Amino acid sequence: MPDLIGAFSTLGFEAHPLGNGADATDVGAETSRELLRAVAVSGFAMMNIMLLSVSIWSGAAGATRDLFHWLSAAIALPTITYAGRPFFRSAWRALRHGGTNMDVPISIGVALVCAMSLYETASSGPHAYFDGAVMLLFFLLTGRWLDSVMRDRARGGVAALLRNMGTGAMVIGVDGDSRWVDATALEPGMEMLVAAGERLAADGVVVAGESRFDLSLLTGESAPVAAQVDDRVHAGTLNLDAPIRVRVTAAGADTAIADIARLMGEAAQGKSRHVRIADRAARFYAPAVHALALLAFAGWMIAGAGWHQSLLVAAAVLIITCPCALGLAVPAAQIVAAGELMRAGVLVKDGSALERLAEVDLALVDKTGTLTLGRPEAMGLDRLDAEVRSLTLALARASRHPLSAALTRELQAGGVRAARVEAIRETPGVGIEARWRGRVVTLGRPQGSDLGNALATELAVDGRPVATITFADPLRPDAAEAVDALERDGVAAMILSGDRAEAVAPVARDLRLTAQTGMSPQDKLAAIARQAARGRKVLMIGDGLNDGPALAAGHASMAPGSASDVGKNAADCIFLGDRMMPVVQALRMARRTQAVVRQNFLLAIGYNVVAVPLAFMGLVTPLVAAIAMSGSSLIVVGNALRLKRAIR
Repeated sequence: MPDLIGAFSTLGFEAHPLGNGADATDVGAETSRELLRAVAVSGFAMMNIMLLSVSIWSGAAGATRDLFHWLSAAIALPTITYAGRPFFRSAWRALRHGGTNMDVPISIGVALVCAMSLYETASSGPHAYFDGAVMLLFFLLTGRWLDSVMRDRARGGVAALLRNMGTGAMVIGVDGDSRWVDATALEPGMEMLVAAGERLAADGVVVAGESRFDLSLLTGESAPVAAQVDDRVHAGTLNLDAPIRVRVTAAGADTAIADIARLMGEAAQGKSRHVRIADRAARFYAPAVHALALLAFAGWMIAGAGWHQSLLVAAAVLIITCPCALGLAVPAAQIVAAGELMRAGVLVKDGSALERLAEVDLALVDKTGTLTLGRPEAMGLDRLDAEVRSLTLALARASRHPLSAALTRELQAGGVRAARVEAIRETPGVGIEARWRGRVVTLGRPQGSDLGNALATELAVDGRPVATITFADPLRPDAAEAVDALERDGVAAMILSGDRAEAVAPVARDLRLTAQTGMSPQDKLAAIARQAARGRKVLMIGDGLNDGPALAAGHASMAPGSASDVGKNAADCIFLGDRMMPVVQALRMARRTQAVVRQNFLLAIGYNVVAVPLAFMGLVTPLVAAIAMSGSSLIVVGNALRLKRAIR
């Protein structure tokens, strides 16, 4: 691996191991911190130099003007040396390996302006352009920092996914002794003892015991799933009820959760199309800028202007052709749109998400936690006797089981007061038992079933059933309205779920949607690939770990705020609250944003059409070029601000 990284380095590229999510995230975060420090330093220096420049523009001359120029130089030169490092390093790598990029003309322009300004200061000349050079760096660094922050958020997805694995396991040796083994040291054939409430650190097969597992991270299924001898279990899933013994079949990079992480990484690579286009454009733009500046220098030299004036014109051309307005055309609109969407309850994580969201024509939606609220709700509690409700609350609040938690939440919200019970005891996999008025009361799996109804619980007194409470996962209150709105906007919808067909059928029927059920992460990924092959632009909406690869592979993706950490990291946007209409609002805002982006491109191109000839003719100084460049950026930002209050 070090040799491979070194080979990339000799070609002018920075490389990091893809599998080491934590290291890659740390490197990205450090880059963002470096850029933020550079933005702060350049912004502070720019304000101070501009204050000195105002005094010169107001008529300061002679020794006073020279003093202000030297003070400006004392501020600007250390600032440019420090804050300009990201551009200088990038330009040097490109030049050292015989290439070029957009940082080369930026670096040359800044260095040339500083050298000319220093010469002017030393020779008591009337003009110095330290303010323009620092201003240029400030605007460029701000854009680069915003881009780096977006990349950091995307990089955190795989690291968050891998954190769902158990850190290790209690392994039983051939001699019967047990010892704790780190997840990285687990090997196939080892036998793990997995306690209730423990998350698995490796894939395996149950060899002793039976329990129920929370598989929601892998399948999206809200109900716990039973596992007994010879059943397969997976790393990252949670053992809910009772201790079991598991023989390891796959560990580390070979587990199902690690495979999903790889799928996420591979799927995310498909979003780099815009970056590749920008890189190809830069290969042509940078040489064109160099040629234009060189042509301006040669033309003025031939015209007899002298090297001083010719260099000033060339520097002005380099600065004024800096594509800041073009660079801000997209992010300025995206930032304003993201701010408005945040007020509407939608968090936009990826700067390019709105561009892709505007193009979607098909929404593939997970059921559990996406179309539904993802939390069980007890049915018919109000029809139960007051004493039964009071007794149920007394038992339910003593357990951390998901169904008990739902009962506790709803009964307390309804003002029910718990009965007085004694000797409470919970039996994993069975339920809660206590004594009430000398009688034995239990709350747990319904009688008459070995494993019980996963979405029902039963209250019994002295072994006699008193009440059976069923649970449902209700639809989001505006799910039907949101689906209808998507279709009116030209976006068809379909359910893509890991749940059982019988669990999905009522939701599909209520929303009048077709559904594919029992789908694994690979199945969802394949479904998206099939739709993409037909030319469809897919919006994937999901919430679980099992949706991670699909969220990464979709043309655009959204997850609810209640989603798993992995789902939220993999998605482009997150909508908060219990409503689904924010999905529709995000789609409409994305389309309006694209219209503003096109207008921004026209404004930026128009600026270059007017400004470049003026600089070429020597009518623009480096300072005016920096101000013009900044002014064009402000015009683009002003146009983007029209997106405020655009959400209907």
